[in-house]
Amino acid sequence: MDPFILSRIQFAANISFHILFPTITIALGWVLLYFKLRYIRSSDDAWMKAYHFWVKVFALSFAFGVVSGVTMSFQFGTNWPGYMETVGNIAGPLLAYEILTAFFLEAAFLGIMLFGFRRVSNRVHTLATFLVAFGTTVSAFWIIALNSWMQTPAGFEMRGGKAYATDWVAIIFNPSMPYRLVHMLLASALTASFLIAGVSALRWLLGDRTDAMWKTLRTGVYLAAILIPIQIFAGDQHGLNTLEHQPQKIAAMEANWETQSNVPLVLFAVPDEARRENRFEIAVPDGASLILRHSATGVLPGLNQFEGNHPPVLPLFFAFRIMVGTGVLMLLVSWMAAWMLWRRGTIARPLAMLMVPMALSGWVATLAGWYTTEIGRQPWLVSGVLKTVDALGPVPAGVIASSLVAYLVVYAVLLLAYIGVIIRLAVKAAKEGDKQPEPGVEDQPLGQPVRGA
Repeated sequence: MDPFILSRIQFAANISFHILFPTITIALGWVLLYFKLRYIRSSDDAWMKAYHFWVKVFALSFAFGVVSGVTMSFQFGTNWPGYMETVGNIAGPLLAYEILTAFFLEAAFLGIMLFGFRRVSNRVHTLATFLVAFGTTVSAFWIIALNSWMQTPAGFEMRGGKAYATDWVAIIFNPSMPYRLVHMLLASALTASFLIAGVSALRWLLGDRTDAMWKTLRTGVYLAAILIPIQIFAGDQHGLNTLEHQPQKIAAMEANWETQSNVPLVLFAVPDEARRENRFEIAVPDGASLILRHSATGVLPGLNQFEGNHPPVLPLFFAFRIMVGTGVLMLLVSWMAAWMLWRRGTIARPLAMLMVPMALSGWVATLAGWYTTEIGRQPWLVSGVLKTVDALGPVPAGVIASSLVAYLVVYAVLLLAYIGVIIRLAVKAAKEGDKQPEPGVEDQPLGQPVRGA
């Protein structure tokens, strides 16, 4: 067993499990704020019922995200000590900024958001919801800033084998950061919208026809239908930025071996790195050049130009296509559902049955996109600065393997439990109806008794 490979698999398992939950909470916090503002404006209890249902999902997702994030920080010191030894002067402050400006904000107001509806004024509760949603976005800002810096480092200098900051603005707003941040925020919004739409479709299939169900279903479907074209455009811009700063990643994504013009868009193939060619290739002539250069004769870099210094082709090639394929399916489903809701006021049963598993489609697309990003940086941990193999720690392979098995078992159990709880919440809401505090009690001043308590 190779400690290097085991450590990479272990970190990949940890970050794969962790990213599932921030991907939901980043956008779901803003959706909850939307529900609350609609309630304030209309005094329609259905909006508040929707809020109380989805705030439970938010709380569960937030808890899973916090706990799973702790394990990654430990691995920086055990499996990958060379990372902090080399770039800790930059990575450490960025992680600290995330905790000081975002995590504390979320933690301070999360309790008011979850349990304060009966105990504080309506304005304070709404403010708490806003601050928690804002905190999740600020948290994403700092994490994406660090990850983007690892992809396209800037604003630093190397002294004695260590990175030192020379320009924090350049570090934070490095060349790929704006594109990566927009892409991630939209991915979060799509993940949350499909989860909302899918769970609402499950409630519809179980016979729920309440106003709260219809409002959440329409919110999820319409939000997804609006955002998916924007995400496609943002992804295109992100790809152009990647072509400029990480051409070897684009070459691997497209399985393009030779630097040439009129590069075809490979729809399917089995890249063979040993023979430096694609097997079973199905391609659209000039397609890649048109997409990436906006010209059929556009020249694209080939993998042979970066031999020995490019990422593994096979996993990157398929990860990218899974992400794009899932995105296309999300586009078709959301537009079909939006059309039915707009024209008929309801959805067809077969479509509802498809939307239920599509509730997790955002996870599939996010993980595939994350693998594309992270595998595409190899063999570098920080592009051009620190190779992944050079950051490896001295932990024996047996210890890594045993902890990896433990992580995988725990994560599998927790993931099943998470999905099971959400299904149980949906079934309970469909059968018993959403519950919320009595109307008006949220406006009672702090310290006053609550009716029915």
